Amino acid sequence: MSIIEVVNVTLAMMRESLYVAVVCDAMDAIGFHNQSPRKHFRQLTLQETLVGRCRTTLWADMAHLDPRPYQLELQAVDECGPDDVLIAAAGGSMRSGIWGELLSTAAKRAGCQGVIVDGAVRDVQKMRRMNFCVYALGTCAYDSLHRQRVIDCNTPVEIDGVVFSPGDLVLADLDGVVVVPQAVELDVIRRAWTKVHAENTTRDAIREGMTATAAYKKYGIL
Repeated sequence: MSIIEVVNVTLAMMRESLYVAVVCDAMDAIGFHNQSPRKHFRQLTLQETLVGRCRTTLWADMAHLDPRPYQLELQAVDECGPDDVLIAAAGGSMRSGIWGELLSTAAKRAGCQGVIVDGAVRDVQKMRRMNFCVYALGTCAYDSLHRQRVIDCNTPVEIDGVVFSPGDLVLADLDGVVVVPQAVELDVIRRAWTKVHAENTTRDAIREGMTATAAYKKYGIL
């Protein structure tokens, strides 16, 4: 695939054909071995691959009354644009459900594709009914008010030692989450796209009777 062809691979095409594992393989191939947090993000609403651009928020637990409730999280949602994926880096805290129906409504209206929460969410049934894509560690019925708050927006954040920067390509599915730095995005997309189609060839050969060993020897894909 040429660079021009890679550029023409849209986010919609990635949602249709790419997935987290093959993108991880492409990252491995160029020496990026720490781009997928080793955490179990649950697919709480839609059963589909989430693909978009990182819109980042950094969260902190609180032990006092919040003088400016919800200020930065509302700002972050209002600033979401088409094809964004909101990243909520909350350090794995399950202190409250930091994301729910109302934030999902506002984010979806702005064109946001979904949210990845390193923590808990709530209003799952309502978010399912509105077809908003949510990945999180789990659920918690408590409101975030005076329990957790956003302390920074649109800055690089870490989840399990993996850096998510604003504008980076991010994918999530049942296997996990992977983030692709913009500096290597074209190369990664090219490699992942090529491997997906090579895997299809290998799969067809095995289905038609070739042994797995022979298929790997011929195509070099597993």
